[in-house]
Amino acid sequence: MNTSPDRPEPLLRMDEVAAALEGLRTDIAEEEPLPAVLRRLAETAVKGIADADAVSVTLLDEHGPHTAATTEEFILGIDRDQYEADRGPALHAAHTRHAVRFAVRDDARQWPELVSSARRSGIHACLSVPLLLDAASESDDELLGALNVYSRTASAFDPFDERLMQLFTSAASAAISNARRWHHARQRVRHLETALTSRAEIDQAKGVLMAVHGITADEAFARLVEQSQRQNIKLREVARELVNSVRRR
Repeated sequence: MNTSPDRPEPLLRMDEVAAALEGLRTDIAEEEPLPAVLRRLAETAVKGIADADAVSVTLLDEHGPHTAATTEEFILGIDRDQYEADRGPALHAAHTRHAVRFAVRDDARQWPELVSSARRSGIHACLSVPLLLDAASESDDELLGALNVYSRTASAFDPFDERLMQLFTSAASAAISNARRWHHARQRVRHLETALTSRAEIDQAKGVLMAVHGITADEAFARLVEQSQRQNIKLREVARELVNSVRRR
């Protein structure tokens, strides 16, 4: 990175963000789970944005808004106050899909419930940008939540920082997509493992019934199904209990 004093300050900041984004791109593995991706995103943003003292990631899901990752525990109270009041820069940025800058000394009347917790934490400025998952068209982008940057400097953040944060959320979109694909692949593998285990147990139970009662494989399977329906339990559980009872004997 060029750190020459003759280099304009915005370009130096862009250099820092470019380096941070490169680190985010190369460090995140495709098999990394979503919580780890969001944590790394927050850590990268706090390093790349000037005057950033803490970063959190707000996610919106069926359980409501919650903080999924943070670089500092002390800002959890600020996030929580927004969720309880159902308003604040994080939620406003998410719902409007536009960046929101909040300065405690200038915007106290807009979100008063946020001011007291911000002051207790020594926070004087906040910048929240929407976190979206890219879709085929911009209007179809999936809303995930918001990326929130907090600063102890009252004059922190400007339109240039808003643009930089949009770069971070673009990188985050790709990382989150990878994490989701990894999670879904893991789920499919688990389902396959469960299905294979169940099949093995059912085949063992069929073999026991065939040996004991001298019946065919289809008749043995029908007996297992009938018992499963009568007891209202899953077929693999019926098979497992039958095999275990034989082993105990």
